[in-house]
Amino acid sequence: MANQPTPGSDPDPTPSPKMTVMAFYQFQRFSDLPLLKAKLLNALQQFEMKGTILVAHEGINGTIAGPSHCAEQMLAMLHTIPGLGDLTPKRSYCDEYPFLRSKVKIKQEIVTMGQPDLDPNQPGEYVSPEDWNALISDPDVVLVDTRNDYEVNIGTFTGAINPNTNRFRDFPAFVEENLDPAQHKKVAMFCTGGIRCEKSTAYLKSKGFESVYHLQGGILQYLEDVKPEDSLWQGDCFVFDERVAVDHTLEPAGYIQCHACRRPLTSEDTSHPDYVRGESCHHCFAEKSAADKARFRERQRQIDLARARGEDHLGDGAKATHAERRLAKRSAPSSTPAEP
Repeated sequence: MANQPTPGSDPDPTPSPKMTVMAFYQFQRFSDLPLLKAKLLNALQQFEMKGTILVAHEGINGTIAGPSHCAEQMLAMLHTIPGLGDLTPKRSYCDEYPFLRSKVKIKQEIVTMGQPDLDPNQPGEYVSPEDWNALISDPDVVLVDTRNDYEVNIGTFTGAINPNTNRFRDFPAFVEENLDPAQHKKVAMFCTGGIRCEKSTAYLKSKGFESVYHLQGGILQYLEDVKPEDSLWQGDCFVFDERVAVDHTLEPAGYIQCHACRRPLTSEDTSHPDYVRGESCHHCFAEKSAADKARFRERQRQIDLARARGEDHLGDGAKATHAERRLAKRSAPSSTPAEP
C-alpha cells in the first residue's frame, strides 16, 4: 500500500514546476518557409506554448514554454517534420510562462553571423560535457567563448578568451584578426545551448582550421551533467528569457535585465546613480540619447499603468485585453440620439 501523508501535513511541500521550457535548434535544409511557419504557429497556439521559433533555409532555432504535457505534444509534432525526427530539446522548468507571445519568424539565418553562404552542416567535432574538461585543460587548445561580452562578463569557463563582441555577426572579424590556422592548431568553442559554437566551428573549418571542437549541448548541458565540484565553469550563465541568468544548478541566479540595453544587472547595479528602472543603467546611460530615454520612460509608464490595472502590457494577454475593450466599445449603447 502506498504511503499516505500524515494528517494535517503538506503532501507535497515542493510541488513540481508547472511549465517546461524547451530550447532547441537543428541545422536542416528547409524549402517552403511560409508553409513551415504556418504549421509551427498553429501548433504553438494549439498546445498553449509561448516563445519564439526562427526558421530559415538553413534550419530551425527556438525557445518555447508551456504546460509540461503540452510541451511533450509540441515536441511530438516537431518530430513529424522531415529532418527533425531526432530533434532533442534542452529542457528546464519554471512556475510561470517566461515568454509573453507565441511567434514564428522567417529569417536569413537561424543565428545571425552575417555569413548566409556558409554551410553550417559542416561543423567541427562535438565534445560531450563529460569530456570537455580534459579537452580545455590541454595547453595546446585555444578556448574561445563565442557569446557576446555582456554574457561573458557574468560567467565563462576557466581560461576562455572573450572576443569582446557586441553581437554574433562580429565574430568573423574577431577570427580574422586573432586566430590563424597555421598557429592555432586546436580551437575549442562554446556557447549557451550549442548553436553559435556549432556554426562558429563550421566557419573556422571554412577558413582552413582543421582541429575544431565545440561543446555538445552548450553551457546549459554542461551545467546539468557536470557536478559543481568537478566543474571548470565560473559564474552564472545568461539566458534569453525572463530568468535572465541561471546558476550551476540551473536555478535563476537573481539578476534583473536593463530594459534599455538588455544587459544583466545585479541588485548592487540597481543602486548605481545611472540606473533608472526601464530607462537606463550604468552600462548604457552614455549610449542612449535623450529621445531614447524619453521613449523608454514612456514605455515603463505604460507597463506600470497596465500592471496597476491587473493587465498585461505586452503579449497575448495584452492582445486579448485590447480586443475585449474594442468589442465592449462597439457593443456599448451609443450616447448619440438616433436620427429620425
